Amino acid sequence: MKKRGIALLCAALLLTGSVRAVEVSAPSAILMEKETGTVLFAKDEHKQLEPASVTKVMTLLLTMEAIDGGQLSYDDMVTASAHACSMGGSQIWLKEHEQLSVSDMLKAVCVVSANDCAVALAETVAGSEDAFVERMNQRAAELGMKDTTFKNATGLPAAGHVTSAYDIALMSRELILNHPDIRQYTTIWMDTLRNGESQLVNTNRLVRFYEGATGLKTGSTDSALYCLSATAEREGMELIAVIMKGATSAQRFEDAQALLSHGFASYALRKIVPDQALPPVLVELGAQATVQPVPGEGSTLLLEKAKAGNLAQSVTLEESVPAPVALGDRLGTLTVTSGEEVVAEIPLLAGEEVPRVTYGQMLLRLLKTACLAG
Repeated sequence: MKKRGIALLCAALLLTGSVRAVEVSAPSAILMEKETGTVLFAKDEHKQLEPASVTKVMTLLLTMEAIDGGQLSYDDMVTASAHACSMGGSQIWLKEHEQLSVSDMLKAVCVVSANDCAVALAETVAGSEDAFVERMNQRAAELGMKDTTFKNATGLPAAGHVTSAYDIALMSRELILNHPDIRQYTTIWMDTLRNGESQLVNTNRLVRFYEGATGLKTGSTDSALYCLSATAEREGMELIAVIMKGATSAQRFEDAQALLSHGFASYALRKIVPDQALPPVLVELGAQATVQPVPGEGSTLLLEKAKAGNLAQSVTLEESVPAPVALGDRLGTLTVTSGEEVVAEIPLLAGEEVPRVTYGQMLLRLLKTACLAG
């Protein structure tokens, strides 16, 4: 709430009554909107469960952070270690010392959930899988993933390797919100590697069959059953549906589709921009006469569709403020209403700092005034 402000609090309160408006068969699930992080559906979302290969959302996040931070590039070559090649489960059968680009490794992880490539990337980023897992847990803590403990970079069964639907939504949101380039891999339905020798078909069938699907990651083991973090975007709004411990592969996709469709049918994202230019506010004894107000954070609203199409605005501003004015000082409020209901109160803040006028500046002003009067 601190980062997004009053507007998100209002939106969260308005949406609370609709959190359980749809049902799923999976024992644990969540639906979250990407931009605001608002939870639109929750069912036992903090229950600690095995995530299987949905674990790789964190592996992808740390890899993308390394790329966007300049530590790696998509064209860098990754050499497969004996350890990476020893992974079981889903893989592309890397041979020891085989080299593939970071880009191809990411493709293999995103499309076919390749465990060998996930470990190869982990070793490239952190030096070893163990060191990478330490980073995974550190990043999880930073994101507020309190239900999570990672034991490996793949999601292969390991004692104590657990997370929750809520935590998966948090790391999925971080990945797609701040590293949208991951879509170039998560939206692939079919592709090849090794000059066409290795065929890839996405384990996430929503990529082909659900309108607006953008990813993100499937997972299944005998003990975790069928898990999924599914993302989709329509009309500028991207949703994250997480399904944990689905009974069958088909059921997890049906549950995720039901959540996503409910979200798109019921809610809309609106970017609030002032209807008219905001007038400057007078500054008493300031080094300049006025300060320009600007909307603060929280101007993106998630609303029920019935309310989103009938919005009105009103602006309240201080007549004047005393100097000094700091950047970000509150100058007023932009109130957004739907009918008689207030749906958001967006702070209007000083867009610049205005120091107090000095004695010399004051004297100069008086002299100019006297000259003009004379």
